Amino acid sequence: MMSSEHLSCGWLQQLLIVLLKLCLTFAGPLRPVNGTECTARGPASYILVFTGHWTPQAFPKQYPLFRPPAQWSKLIAVSHNRHFRLWEEGAPASAGVQNFAEIGVTVELMKAAKEARKRRAVGTMYRTAGIPNGIGHSSTELLIQPRNSLLSLMVKIIPSPDWFVGVDSLNLCEGSQWKHEVTVDLQPYDAGTDSGFTFSSPNFPTSPQENITKITSELPNHPANSFYYPRLKDLPPIASIRIMRQSRSSDRQTPMSNHILPNSIIPQRFSATPLDCEVSLWSSWGLCLGSCSRGGIRHRTRYILLRPANAGVPCPELEEQTECVSQSCMRLQ
Repeated sequence: MMSSEHLSCGWLQQLLIVLLKLCLTFAGPLRPVNGTECTARGPASYILVFTGHWTPQAFPKQYPLFRPPAQWSKLIAVSHNRHFRLWEEGAPASAGVQNFAEIGVTVELMKAAKEARKRRAVGTMYRTAGIPNGIGHSSTELLIQPRNSLLSLMVKIIPSPDWFVGVDSLNLCEGSQWKHEVTVDLQPYDAGTDSGFTFSSPNFPTSPQENITKITSELPNHPANSFYYPRLKDLPPIASIRIMRQSRSSDRQTPMSNHILPNSIIPQRFSATPLDCEVSLWSSWGLCLGSCSRGGIRHRTRYILLRPANAGVPCPELEEQTECVSQSCMRLQ
């Protein structure tokens, strides 16, 4: 017969094994985003410059000229660690991301960042002024701490249903070293909350909500889509960011900047995007006109949906005629 001491030890051993299994089951490994933790000794100061490249030459299809014209919203940026995501491709948009991507409202987005700041997952929040044109610059100064070395940002495309450009969890630190300069070309993203195809589409809520996806020259695969350029393998960058490290003396007390850079700075030039002509389907054949004894002529027409640009394929004939049989001939009085 086993003693009570042996029974007690065996029971405790089994309990420890069960607890260990539970811990391994529910506590998955924490994966760092875009690299390892930053071990730099101190903070780094950067200048962030956002540049819009949205021109009618690069993006001629349905380019917004008025009500409103092509422009950029304010830029929202957050420094954070791997326990926070402002937005993520392939994941559903938060309420804050939806409000910002659809109507440019930042209240919910900033509220979520402030809550994460209480948990020390977010460092500092930044913003720049909007840009009233498709081409332009805005900038702000960043002070990045080692414990929050990741940078995420968003800028809404105006006008658009729920489209934006941005960066998700860009790490400005490599091991113990801060990066000196980073340049990123930006592509448009769909927040997955509105089903509009064009820049000026009315509000069509997506139900059920879809995940955030990158917009490409063939996705969404629909001719009505404002970014649909099937002749292109990749869309040209619609915007870019440049992040440059700067020296910062200990006695410097300059507040964070928030301004539009002078127009004398020339944006990066990209080749013009060819836009092919698009026409409607043919109308029905009209009645035959002319002498029935010699056979009449009937016509059909189509109209231009989208005029060509930048050496795109020209428009075909918009009217067509053919002879018709006498049974459908209409005598002229």
